[in-house]
Amino acid sequence: MAPPKPLPFSDDFQDADAYVSSLLDYCAASTIFQTLCGGVHILDFFTREPSLYHTVIPQEWRAWLLARESMDLLDLLMRDELSLPRTDSPPESLLKYIKEIRLHSLRRNLPPKNGKEGKLPRHVAVGMIPKKIHEVGNFADYVVRVADDVSTTSGKDITHFVDFGSGQNYLGRTLASPPYNKHIIAVESKELNINGAKSMDVLAGVAEREKVMRNKKLYRHQQDSMTPAELLKDKAARRAAKPLKPPEEGKADLRPSKDLATIYTPAEGKGYIQYVENIVQDGDLSSVVEQIEKMKIAAPSGNLNFINGDGEKAQVEEKVIDTISKDDEIRLMAISIHSCGNLSHHGIRSLLLNPSVHAIAIVGCCYNLMTERLGPPTYKLHLLRPNLRAINAPRLTREAAACDPHGFPMSNRIGTYNCDGLRLNITARMMAVQAPQNWTEKESDVFFTRHFYRALLQKVFLDYGVVTKMKHDSDDEQENGFESTEPVIIGSLRKGCYSSFREYVRGALEKLSGDRERCERIQLHEKMGGITDDEIEGYAKRFEGMKKELSVTWSFMAFSAGVVESLIVVDRWLFLREHAELVRDCWVEAVFDYQLSPRNLVVVGIKR
Repeated sequence: MAPPKPLPFSDDFQDADAYVSSLLDYCAASTIFQTLCGGVHILDFFTREPSLYHTVIPQEWRAWLLARESMDLLDLLMRDELSLPRTDSPPESLLKYIKEIRLHSLRRNLPPKNGKEGKLPRHVAVGMIPKKIHEVGNFADYVVRVADDVSTTSGKDITHFVDFGSGQNYLGRTLASPPYNKHIIAVESKELNINGAKSMDVLAGVAEREKVMRNKKLYRHQQDSMTPAELLKDKAARRAAKPLKPPEEGKADLRPSKDLATIYTPAEGKGYIQYVENIVQDGDLSSVVEQIEKMKIAAPSGNLNFINGDGEKAQVEEKVIDTISKDDEIRLMAISIHSCGNLSHHGIRSLLLNPSVHAIAIVGCCYNLMTERLGPPTYKLHLLRPNLRAINAPRLTREAAACDPHGFPMSNRIGTYNCDGLRLNITARMMAVQAPQNWTEKESDVFFTRHFYRALLQKVFLDYGVVTKMKHDSDDEQENGFESTEPVIIGSLRKGCYSSFREYVRGALEKLSGDRERCERIQLHEKMGGITDDEIEGYAKRFEGMKKELSVTWSFMAFSAGVVESLIVVDRWLFLREHAELVRDCWVEAVFDYQLSPRNLVVVGIKR
């Protein structure tokens, strides 16, 4: 089952150790890589003079890059064969940098054996978009093959699949349905997601709704006898999604279908789902295992049902047999598609922390939500200082300063590299979720325009005194220090706001004005209330020629961040390999088509 190479590295390396050593050395030594991945933020593009383009991009590259079309540049960065002669004569140092980034980025091609043929049944695929169908179809097939391999090697079957952060439980529902028929433990922190997943379980035929015999005459009589206040209270309870209790004897059952219990019927050869509402804070699954133990039932005839009712504790129906064999061993496999931030770390650690977990298969996502284990980034390299916009952003400040034992890096190898360890600030981790290989010309123009408008608005804010520059003295006497501007978080705007810079500014000011407390704190009306359309359009004309500089810089940042994601994934693999006394085998490989799902690398671990 394991691939020939434990990591999908370039064939230029002899083995995994050679690749890891080269990756760590490069990340620690390359100043331009460090600058593009964590040292700068696109929001400050126009707040410096000269602009970031002239500060970050090497001088010998600048004119050549500006003469290239956007898609031609992306082809050069990611697709062109660099060994072939070129008529446009790019600088040799530029080609060298591109080769180094490509060399240290993990390969993302989907192996033929990991591509699932056919489509999910329509009743199982309900609610899924094509991207989700591809992910669920491929991953369900993949984890079952891993589990079968574990069973063949150990002689014992995996009894349950634990899905970390199950959400709407698309993966669990697929695994519980034919042809897999697996037992699923869906761990989810939000009750709303669990209730929605149960409704889809019914549509997919994995479960059924509690049957209620309605007495229409009694129902109408009871409705007619209710006072207006009681009717309003009843409607309010439904709007608040608060489950109504079963009626007392002699009264009509007024519960809507969403408040009826969801019934799952375990049977031999048939899969089922058990939901566990739990906020995962580490990899310890003892509480989850305890709930599995409570629900173990002997059901050879297939007639014993259990109910997942109101999202609290599952209840077994009257026919449940208490003489359950407590000696039956629970053997779990932890799985997850795109578990955000530290949740991926919790899933990986579960293999070491729980005797009942015998395998894991985790696909991570949202690296910007990871915390940092080593604390505040070092100031030895001024380019890696935390972006100072975090000063007024509590979450960013908290995550940048905290020494979280569950954060990055997981492995001792990266955590102690060059004594201090390698660190990634939030800007580097945020860039690691880009997918530049999937950018089209139309899509590129749209988000380049959005970045241009937002960066230019920050310049307007600076000129009008809404934000101010903040500067730290540099440790390097040759540098002028690290500058940034105060944060003004705007978020998304309606589509029409991106038709011109004037519309964008007006839309942003309107949205900011809706937050009275923040508006007063930054004195928005006093400082920006008098800005005219002509003044706004003047900024757009003045900086229009620099939009190309911004698009080139952003393209380099996204391209370079492929090494950041590789470092994060390698760290997770190293963590498992460092526990060889417990982990028999571990590897990383692609499980999705990058064009459909760019976060496509799975981390697999098998217990001894």
